[in-house]
Order: sequence, then structure tokens, then C-alpha cells
Amino acid sequence: MTSRKYSIKGISMPSFVFVFFLFVLLTFSIKVQAEVFSVGVVPQFNTKKIYQIWTPILSNIEERTGHTFILKGSEDIPSFEASLAKSEYDLAYMNPYHYIINPHYEPIVRDHGRQLYGILVVKKGGDIQSIQDLKDKTIHFPAPNALGASLMIRAELKNQFNLNFTPKYVKTHSSVFLNTALGLASAGGGVQKTLSRQKDQIKDKLLIIHETKKVTSHPLTIHQRVPKEIHLLIQQSLIDYASTEEGKRALRKVPFKQLGIARTIDYQSVAEMKLDTLYVTPESQSHHQGLESK
Repeated sequence: MTSRKYSIKGISMPSFVFVFFLFVLLTFSIKVQAEVFSVGVVPQFNTKKIYQIWTPILSNIEERTGHTFILKGSEDIPSFEASLAKSEYDLAYMNPYHYIINPHYEPIVRDHGRQLYGILVVKKGGDIQSIQDLKDKTIHFPAPNALGASLMIRAELKNQFNLNFTPKYVKTHSSVFLNTALGLASAGGGVQKTLSRQKDQIKDKLLIIHETKKVTSHPLTIHQRVPKEIHLLIQQSLIDYASTEEGKRALRKVPFKQLGIARTIDYQSVAEMKLDTLYVTPESQSHHQGLESK
């Protein structure tokens, strides 16, 4: 029996060599096409918790897309904002105002199950029972530019209540709730989504005395430099993942109650809020403590 021969561009070779050649060629092609993307997450929680939440999500998306996603942690919200402003992330989970002021990113998915709104909490049974009781008091916030937990609350305290107060920025939502529960702050700004993720011994000590207006929740965004076909592949992979029980459990921890497609128009109301007078640039935030006391 003679071995069948194949040829490529005039070169003859036995069948097993031909098959091996195609296998190597295909493998090399796949590896060349696979890309590595950096992912940033606004640090509403501490770094360890963020990695615990996002690692299984990104691992699943890697399996679905064939690409690699590297989570890049941020020490605090100002550090995240500085990286965002320099377009250091290919994908980024950010608050809606971050999206408004960083035009190089496009929203791909968001939570369709709930809206974002700020809450002002105080210690249960304490001296503070109303916003009027906070005159000239210190209020803790995670960062100047946290949308629901800081910008929207500060805007409403100023414009609706004409309240004088001293802001103190303590890096994360969890720190705000803990400090308020321990009586280290007269009040604290946060959002309902992150309050619901706190331990019962913290939540049970807090009383909500004010809620802001509601807006569309945080988007997961992608930088415009990422090719459109990969943009759509990642988006569809997340939607597919969210349709599984495993995906629902994992995404609920972000928290995404009901994941769906995000569009630019979803955030028009945030753009119309004109929060730029309260926004603090990342490079000036270290000098901003206490500047809104009057």
C-alpha cells in the first residue's frame, strides 16, 4: 500500500505530516488571535473581596471567549480614577459619573434589576435622627467622586437642605458603614447595594435617614481601542453567563441583580445632573479633606 501524499504550494508530503502541519498551523493561529485584557473595578469593597467576587466571573469569560482577563486592583477610588483617566484598563466597572467624564469607554452591560441611589446612614439609637441634626458635623464618604455614596448626597445636602458639614473620605463603602456603626462618624454616605453586602452586625446598627434620587446603575465598560468584534463577544459571553444559575450567583455578588445590555443613552440623566462643581480631580484629592464644611 502506498502512502497518500498531499501538497501545499507544490510541496509534496505524506498524509501524517500534512495533518501534523495543519494542527501546528491551527494551534499557532489560535494563540496569535488570543489577547490579554486588563480589567479595573471601582473599589467599593477591599481588594481581597473584589478579587473574590471578580475572579470566577473573569475565569468563566476566559473560557467562553478564549481571551485572558487580568484584574488590576486599586488601593482606593482616587487611584482607580487616576488609572481610568489614563486609559490603563481595557475593561472597567465604574460608577455612572466615571463613565460620563471618561469618553473613551463604552458601556456594555449593567444591572437591569435595580437602580443606583445614595443613602445617608447614622448609628441607631444615637443623637442624630434627622439631616438637620448634622449641622456642622463630620460625615464620612468613601471618596469625593463616588456617585451615589458621595456626589449625589453632597449635592442634595447642599442644594436641598443648605447644610454645612465637614466631609471625611475613608476610601471604601465598607469603611464608611463600619465607622458609622462604631460611632466614629456622625453619619456616612453609601449606596443600598453595598449596604446589603455588609455583615448583619454592621447593618443592624445603622439607620437610613435620607435617600437620593435614583439613576441607572454602574456599567461594565470597554475601551474604544478594543476591536468591536471582541467588544460584542465579551458582551454576549456575559449575557450568556448571566442566564446560568452559576452565573447568576456569581454576578449577584458584584452586585448585578439582573444583568442586561447597557447603552450610552441609559446615562443621559446622570450627565444632566451637572455634578462637575463637586467633582474633585484625582491629583487634588489628597488635599480635599474638609473643604466643604461651609
